[in-house]
Amino acid sequence: MALVTTKNMFKKAYEGKYSIGAFNINNMEIIQGVVNGAKAKNSAVILQCSAGAIKYAGPKYLKAMVDAAIEETGIDLALHLDHGPDFETVKLCVENGFTSVMFDGSHFDYEENVAKTQEVAKYAHDHGVVVEAELGVLAGIEDDVSAAEHIYTDPDQAEDFVNRTGIDSLAIAIGTSHGAFKFPPNFKPKLRFDILEKVQEKLPNFPIVLHGASAVDQEAVATCNKYGGNLAGAKGIPIDMLRKASSMAVCKINMDTDLRLAMTAAVRKTFGDKPEVFDPRKYLGAGRDEIQKVVEYKIDNVLGSANSLK
Repeated sequence: MALVTTKNMFKKAYEGKYSIGAFNINNMEIIQGVVNGAKAKNSAVILQCSAGAIKYAGPKYLKAMVDAAIEETGIDLALHLDHGPDFETVKLCVENGFTSVMFDGSHFDYEENVAKTQEVAKYAHDHGVVVEAELGVLAGIEDDVSAAEHIYTDPDQAEDFVNRTGIDSLAIAIGTSHGAFKFPPNFKPKLRFDILEKVQEKLPNFPIVLHGASAVDQEAVATCNKYGGNLAGAKGIPIDMLRKASSMAVCKINMDTDLRLAMTAAVRKTFGDKPEVFDPRKYLGAGRDEIQKVVEYKIDNVLGSANSLK
């Protein structure tokens, strides 16, 4: 099997009314946990790296580990740049074998976002790489991406943006948020399905992406806190809302925080229950196993992508 673009993945997902999970990776154990979970469910999957992950691990290390995962498991997957901040980062990823890139120009004014995204799209397409971009602003913090204010995507602008830039998928803002602390206390999360429906009407058969879509599993939060963590108030997106979105035009759902919580909870629990452990394989292995469980759960209950590799 091989490293592929998301083109066919998204076509099948749109027609099948499910989404592909895009899981952020930083090290070998996270890659193994994600890919093992996808293989167990026979699901298509996207491994994505933020600019922070690339700085941490290096594009060549990440690409080599992803290649090894494909060889070990025999499944197709895509390798994606998440929230590429500039043309140089996009170029670095394309040169190192990524099959998909996201350029995030959502913090620029509209015309500048269009112009910069056009430049990225032309370069990436010339190299056989697909492009995701973003319109609207998600509040919250994740790696180097942060915003204090949420700005919903305008459907008319979304249509214009896609037509002018030639991108392959579009991340929109309908109420999701980055990080573990997505919402203030007592706030009830709500996704603007009316906006999603209007975008789908204006861009039929076009793949939409949701960022900041971790559910922030409360069991993992409780385990972290039990073993010395301080995550009071962490809250995510209800899974029923995410499942509804994935049955519409949303073909890709990004999840990073849930993996971080799963690994951290497993590591903290190992240290708490077995303070004599100092072998990294013991605690990182426990984290890898928890990540696999999370991925399998997401595939079944959020994404609906089980058996999508048939």
